[in-house]
Amino acid sequence: MPIPARAGVVARSLLRDDAFRAIRDAIVNGTLAPGERLNDGELAQWLGVSRTPVREALARLEEAGLVRTRPGRYTMVSPLDLRALRGAQSVTTALHELAVREALPNLSAAELDAMRAANTRFAQALQANDVDAAIAADDDFHGVMVAASANAALRSVLDQFTPALRRLERLRFASLSGRGSVAQHERIIARCEAGDVEGAVAATRVNWQTLAPLLETAIDEDEPDTPT
Repeated sequence: MPIPARAGVVARSLLRDDAFRAIRDAIVNGTLAPGERLNDGELAQWLGVSRTPVREALARLEEAGLVRTRPGRYTMVSPLDLRALRGAQSVTTALHELAVREALPNLSAAELDAMRAANTRFAQALQANDVDAAIAADDDFHGVMVAASANAALRSVLDQFTPALRRLERLRFASLSGRGSVAQHERIIARCEAGDVEGAVAATRVNWQTLAPLLETAIDEDEPDTPT
């Protein structure tokens, strides 16, 4: 397994949560590519931790659909799977709609400003073709509503399903198709500022459903070959 060039990027004192986030981010940003074999010893060396938190992180990543394991045979980065991504999109869309419903009645002017600032960063990142920055800004934009909803269960489920979609979104934000999200974000902000709950929910739904074309065109319907 080729590992990233920089070793020891995670302090030795960090445990499974940090290992989970580091490996998850490497999968989402493409450093660890779909179908790539994962070796817990090499990952532990890269992260500067023992194998135990790495193994625990890999188990969590399997639950999130980012890693596939066959005991005694292999551990690999999961290929993009159409059925799983459709399910993740449905769940994620519904939960972001719920976040809007729960957050909007008490949304502050400061939170609206935070959404505007995130969308400005998002637009700038797209203009610069900086996919990583675009994804981070998009996370910040939607994260305002998630945080304002103060719903820990909602956040927990989104943390599980969103990373799988972010792998797909890298394709969208790397192309012109991602530019429409800036205007969609602006519509969400406008509806929120007007106190229009149903309008904001509908605009949020439209924004998350823009992934649907990628689900149909970017992923082969056939199951990828399994390592032997």
